[in-house]
Amino acid sequence: MYWKTKMVLPAPLDALPGREQSMPIPARHYVTGHSLLPPYPARMEIALFGMGCFWGAERRFWETGAIHVTAAGYAGGFTPNPTYHEVCTGLTGHNEVVQVVFDPRAMSFSTLLRIFWEAHDPTQGMRQGNDLGTQYRSGIYTTTTSQMAKAMSSREIYQSLLTRAGHGPITTEILPAPEFFFAEGYHQQYLAKNPQGYCGLGGTGISYPDPT
Repeated sequence: MYWKTKMVLPAPLDALPGREQSMPIPARHYVTGHSLLPPYPARMEIALFGMGCFWGAERRFWETGAIHVTAAGYAGGFTPNPTYHEVCTGLTGHNEVVQVVFDPRAMSFSTLLRIFWEAHDPTQGMRQGNDLGTQYRSGIYTTTTSQMAKAMSSREIYQSLLTRAGHGPITTEILPAPEFFFAEGYHQQYLAKNPQGYCGLGGTGISYPDPT
């Protein structure tokens, strides 16, 4: 029964109550040295990506060297300021996501989409590899109309490539970005601090077209 709960999103009234206070986090990004908290420089854009466990997903973006900051957190659920333990119960509705703060002049959103599609399997529904549950669902959460249009178009492009290779339908949800809640401090840039730590990300092996 517990396993089934983790595979189905809860109704808002069934979600855990959460709390008013936000999660304490480090002041600065462990890799870039920039402030994890807003306000960010005016030229920056923000997007959220759910790709399974956020440890490995966050690393895929910061390792490009062209990102202002990344942060592990929770989005898309009902519980305010959830803890990791609460999210793992499946009773908050949240997805494990990476918040990416980027300068579009240095790293285009289309390039971020290519990283997203290639770094995980977007056809698995409420799971990613051996990680099972609603918190591991594939998702793109946009903050501008341009991001939304590009995300929707990219899904069609990648679906055609996956279908041609014999893969199933994409289950990625593409939505305007909901409220983002920072995860606990030890989750932030976890694999930079723990290089031998767990990373369950695995793509389909299908390349996304070069956005350039």
